[in-house]
Amino acid sequence: MIKKIFLTLFILGFLSPFMIVAYYYFAYDYDISSLVNYKPAQTSRIYDKNGEKIANIFDKQHRYYASFEEIPPRIVEALVAIEDTTFFEHSGVNFDAIFRAVIKDLKAGKMVEGASTITQQLVKNKLLTREKKLSRKIKELIYSFKLEHALTKEQILERYLNEIYFGHGYYGVKTAADGYFHKKLSDLTLKEMAILVGLPKAPSTYAPTKNYEISMGRANRVITRMHTLGWIDDATFEKALAERPTVYNETLTQNKAPFIVDEVARRFRKMGINDLKTGGYEIYTTVDLRLQQAGRQSLKYAYNLALKRIDKDKIKEQRELKKAEAEGDTEFKLQDVNVSQLNGALVSLDSKTGNILALVGSVDYKKSSYNRATQGRRQPGSAFKPFIYQVAIDLGYSGATQLVDIAKTYEYEKNGEEMKWRPRNYEKNYKGLISLRDALVHSRNLATINLVNDIGLNELLKDLKKFHIKNIPDDLSIALGTMSVSPLELAQYYTSFSNYGEQVVPHLISSIDKRNETIYEEKPVSYFITEPTQSFIMTTILRDVVRRGTGRRAGVKGIELAGKTGTTNNNIDAWFAGYSPTIETVVWFGNDDNTPMYHKETGGRVAGPAFANYFRDVLKLYPQIKRKFDVPEGIIEVNIGKRKEYFSDISKPPRSEQINNPEEELLF
Repeated sequence: MIKKIFLTLFILGFLSPFMIVAYYYFAYDYDISSLVNYKPAQTSRIYDKNGEKIANIFDKQHRYYASFEEIPPRIVEALVAIEDTTFFEHSGVNFDAIFRAVIKDLKAGKMVEGASTITQQLVKNKLLTREKKLSRKIKELIYSFKLEHALTKEQILERYLNEIYFGHGYYGVKTAADGYFHKKLSDLTLKEMAILVGLPKAPSTYAPTKNYEISMGRANRVITRMHTLGWIDDATFEKALAERPTVYNETLTQNKAPFIVDEVARRFRKMGINDLKTGGYEIYTTVDLRLQQAGRQSLKYAYNLALKRIDKDKIKEQRELKKAEAEGDTEFKLQDVNVSQLNGALVSLDSKTGNILALVGSVDYKKSSYNRATQGRRQPGSAFKPFIYQVAIDLGYSGATQLVDIAKTYEYEKNGEEMKWRPRNYEKNYKGLISLRDALVHSRNLATINLVNDIGLNELLKDLKKFHIKNIPDDLSIALGTMSVSPLELAQYYTSFSNYGEQVVPHLISSIDKRNETIYEEKPVSYFITEPTQSFIMTTILRDVVRRGTGRRAGVKGIELAGKTGTTNNNIDAWFAGYSPTIETVVWFGNDDNTPMYHKETGGRVAGPAFANYFRDVLKLYPQIKRKFDVPEGIIEVNIGKRKEYFSDISKPPRSEQINNPEEELLF
């Protein structure tokens, strides 16, 4: 009887584990689809034009995905050596290892050794909670068996090396290789591989950014294990032990150009792509990170100059106020300006391609992430005048054409009420007659308005359509640039001048790849505006703006620059839009609340220095850059007075008797 009881108990004891496992196997639904159809959230990466990473974009887990073919065999060997030597032999669970671990744990009276296979570790991380219960362990075994039946060993390894946490916010071995060592998987040394495969056991403890020496010790154990197994020779073993790799400790996002990243995100939304943070895209932009930094610094430079200048001017005006009060002058008033509202933006393009090289939306992103370069819309003021003058040049006018610069009152009707408009020049004077060149060089409002009258408003409006400018007013205020544009839009329109009569649409994203396939590639868009000769005539005038006109503060020694200032009524907006032979740049400053800036701040005074500083940096960064404008075929140079004037078959030179150089007369 006792024997039967003992035998029954023995059988029950023997069968009970299997019965428990059977119970759990049939009692629960073991869904392994998330590992079978493995599609983890992946980090998207944004690069500049030279392939330098701008930022990582991810949701909760920072992960780059590596296919099994991309993973070096040495990484697999190192992982198996330290974590699961019989990985390629067992069916998900290593019972021998479990029994050995149980005996050691019993002898020690505590948990001293684990026995989880790589498959079990993957299951534990992906499919189970952190609770420490017998039921969880049983589920882990069942999940592991099912997974081994559904996937190959290579597929399990691929999922393990992409899913497991490697410390410092890095998920997956490819992410960790890039983060810790700035390397591709294929470029890792054996020691670096050993560091990585040693991390999953205790990512925080073994993280080389926190505990370098402990991490090296763990890596050396991995290497020693590989040597013991005969998987590496003595020379490789000794070399790997001696190596002390450089480890980088960086933020996860590595966001070097936040305005670029924000703009990429906006453009993704416009494309209808909503998984930027999880889709694993590789986004190649047109941005030059060095020029982006130059743009940011230049905007800040001009901003600081303006604040210092305003402080000095206010102190000076305080003294003048005291003097006026002492003399009984009650009309002298101080301007109340809130300088905390002052901000700016800068856009820089490759004139020929429309590639956005730099895009800075505010003086300080941390204080304001609103992108004034793309989202802000302000009046360009006199920066719009070149488009009117280009129409005139295309109609046959030249820089030598005489314009009328006199005051005039314009009467018109608005909402049934008779109105009068008395425009004036910024200098509050008039010249009578002035050359078209000098009218634009010195930004004469009255000459421009009279030029509009001369061309005819309807004719001008019709011809301006070729520039694709939006919301152009259909009245004479067009001469003063009263429509609203963003700096990026103005930059597009100005390529009509900087690109020799061919306007190009700016673009930021060159291409987008996903899983090594190109899913988007930018297609250039351009519009013919005018002949190269006609746009070059405009360039020579805008070059004079920088040399001797309102844009003198934008000049830089050693390179030809052309451009135009813009200052709106009451100094609300200040612009400088200009270009070198290859790069075009637009700078805007103004108060965010649309109140007037300090009354002495103009486009030339506040925006010009930012433009100049930027191009000084361009010359330092790219000393080989093209420095002189090409002269198109068909341009005729004539000396008129002490200056050169430029003509073409459309903008014909004056009669020969007006030419000072007798040798030039023979040309006509």
